[in-house]
Amino acid sequence: MQVDILAFGAHPDDVEISASGTIIKHIEMGKTVAIVDLTQGELGSRGTIETRYAEAAAAIKILGVHARENLKMADGFFTISEENKLKIVEQIRRFQPKIVLANAISDRHPDHGRASQLVREACFLAGLKQIKTSWEGKEQKQWRPKSVYFYIQDRYIKPDFIVDISEQVEKKIASIRAYKTQFFNPDSTAPLTPISGEDFFDFLRGRWKEFGRTIGTSYGEGFTVERTPGVNDITELV
Repeated sequence: MQVDILAFGAHPDDVEISASGTIIKHIEMGKTVAIVDLTQGELGSRGTIETRYAEAAAAIKILGVHARENLKMADGFFTISEENKLKIVEQIRRFQPKIVLANAISDRHPDHGRASQLVREACFLAGLKQIKTSWEGKEQKQWRPKSVYFYIQDRYIKPDFIVDISEQVEKKIASIRAYKTQFFNPDSTAPLTPISGEDFFDFLRGRWKEFGRTIGTSYGEGFTVERTPGVNDITELV
């Protein structure tokens, strides 16, 4: 299955929190999108592996994503290894995306920066013919995405570009709230975490408003780049 955009997240809900507005917007444009989670989020203080899978399934129905895969790497302990790079190479060659979205290059959670590096390196390796991989018993052909963009997560990073998500923000919030064990619930007896407080969504809206204000819109999502993107028509820039 070939998709236009392949979004990677270290944990289920990473993509929804930081890049789902962009995903929704492009699906509304007719683009195809798949998500690959590296871990099952098994070290999370709230919920279980089973609830995470159910929540991730609910989220993709809201987003309209075409496929989702979990690579079952070790939450908190996955390494930048040949084995893990090849797992990601398989998914890149399977979905053959034009664009890859990946975790923040550096963040509060160490998994995020490691995931970012893993995906970045795997995108290069996926284009090398001499690296052999297979999927469902069939040898895969090499494939290198056109671009890799890194979404911004907990810590502020100055974005290289911002996507206007003003019309997608409420649907984005619904996709995040699909992870109901992870976020505020007055009836929950689970431990409090940095994202489970009642004010966490105020923080998120504030971040999106800050990015939106930068480009003259209500809400935005920011991304950083490794390779400077080119522009054909400067009059189309907002």
